[in-house]
Amino acid sequence: MKLRSYQEEAYENTLKTFEETDSALCVMATGLGKTIYFSHIAKRFSTLGRVMVLAHREELIYQAQDKMNLVTGIMADVEMGDNWATGGWLKSNIVVSTIQTQIAGRDGGRMTRFNPDEFSLLVIDEAHHSISDSYRKVIEHYKQNPNLKILGVTATPDRHDEKAMGLVFDKVAYAYDIKDGIDDGWLVPIEQQSVFVDGLDYSQVKSQMGDLNGKELAKVLEFEENLHAIAGPTVELTGDKKTLMFAASVVQAERLTEILNRHKPDSARFVCGGTPKETRRNMFADYASKKFQYLVNVGVATEGFDDPGIQCVVLARPTKSRPLFTQMVGRGTRPLPGIVDLYDDANERCDGIKKSHKPAVEVIDFVGNSGRHKLITTADILGGDYTDDVIELAAKNAAEKSAATGKPADVATELQQAEHEMARNKAMREEAVFRDKVLLRAKYSTAKMNPFDILDVNPIRVQSWNKGKPMTQKQQEYLKHKGVNSAGMGYTHAKQTIKELRERQKQGVCTFKQAQCLRKAGIDSSSISFKDAGEMITKLANNRWKCPPEWKALKSFIGRK
Repeated sequence: MKLRSYQEEAYENTLKTFEETDSALCVMATGLGKTIYFSHIAKRFSTLGRVMVLAHREELIYQAQDKMNLVTGIMADVEMGDNWATGGWLKSNIVVSTIQTQIAGRDGGRMTRFNPDEFSLLVIDEAHHSISDSYRKVIEHYKQNPNLKILGVTATPDRHDEKAMGLVFDKVAYAYDIKDGIDDGWLVPIEQQSVFVDGLDYSQVKSQMGDLNGKELAKVLEFEENLHAIAGPTVELTGDKKTLMFAASVVQAERLTEILNRHKPDSARFVCGGTPKETRRNMFADYASKKFQYLVNVGVATEGFDDPGIQCVVLARPTKSRPLFTQMVGRGTRPLPGIVDLYDDANERCDGIKKSHKPAVEVIDFVGNSGRHKLITTADILGGDYTDDVIELAAKNAAEKSAATGKPADVATELQQAEHEMARNKAMREEAVFRDKVLLRAKYSTAKMNPFDILDVNPIRVQSWNKGKPMTQKQQEYLKHKGVNSAGMGYTHAKQTIKELRERQKQGVCTFKQAQCLRKAGIDSSSISFKDAGEMITKLANNRWKCPPEWKALKSFIGRK
């Protein structure tokens, strides 16, 4: 199975990272083919020794086994429950196993069946779970081999309990999030439909482990009027679209399913952790073949559930957890099969999705009184480099617009419009810029001039896995060559600055050194061309570096700082 361009980049970056360290993390959004990517890595390492793939759910195990067989040509063994990996000379070079199976049993667990020295690579699927004690125990067993490499893959590196992934993984080899996937035409766009329900009041629900307390939240959502206020609009808004619903409790899921079936007989079924495995398999198969419309689930379809046919995702439960929200919405972002891989160009892929029977996924979010809680919205996961203020404004505008019109809002467009709205409103813009730059100015207090001021850009948010990460030697050398004082600058802001410098060069805008020189003279050079800047600097030099009087009439004149 041929790798896509971003998978190829992830593959190469991972191998390079393993030249420097023994453990690496790859962040790749749901629906972008993490399993295919790590199967290619496994194929490479299977020539050096055995490969162990760990996951925590049966669905993930069989997905991994299937993809491993296709990519590597090796029949992977399964070590799970009643399945035991073959030993002796018949043993496979690739084993997929659940974490529960590895620690099960006495005398150290079933993991002791495997000699760590035989393994060249340990792959951890859904690696955000790897910080738990059970995973750490298994990792330590295989790390008895000093030559072992460890690869973690996840779509959601931000953990709700804020424990650092850095405790397990030394370095992030590659990161490609949901916004990247949508922008490049690998995932479908997201539209959000907000429905306001008066009876939904989360203001008194306490927080626990970074999210809303499960028992208290369930009481709110299991209230009869609220159940009907969710089920009724769901039927009305989804039409005949294939829909996946997320509930907060088994009782809520049961009651929602019952009410949905009253509206549309035999249209809904529910699944939870207690659903027998065979029943769950049959239900997923029936859902895939469109034998029913609504699959209501409680914590089952957040990971390892792949169905490109999902057209609507209904969030019948709120969350403060960005990872959980991303997992839920990500279940619907896969494009229909046989579309995006026809094209090499991102614009062509986006156009292909737009013309398909699934041009977007609609996320239906039920909104109530959140009180002090900051609930996650689609804007948070598509926010990318936007400031927190823009994301908050876009989320508010999208919710109000979709609730008023009864039609879903294009969140990507709302983000752009929110940014423009804030730029137009001088007071709001100055306030946002001030908040964004307060810490930055302190960080760059040793610099003669703040590079972000000179380039007239706001510093982007630092993703959790890059917090505290220093700039690379190449970044430092590049910035120094361009005349940028990078004292105190981290990896993320160095990357942003380099990207801005290259974009300016591509557009023919003046260099950083030119911009710095003109800024000292009181000229905003953010849009001055390279040629014009050169002529202006020559004129400044000839005028003993004093600003000519006629320049004060220029729109770009801001006075000396």
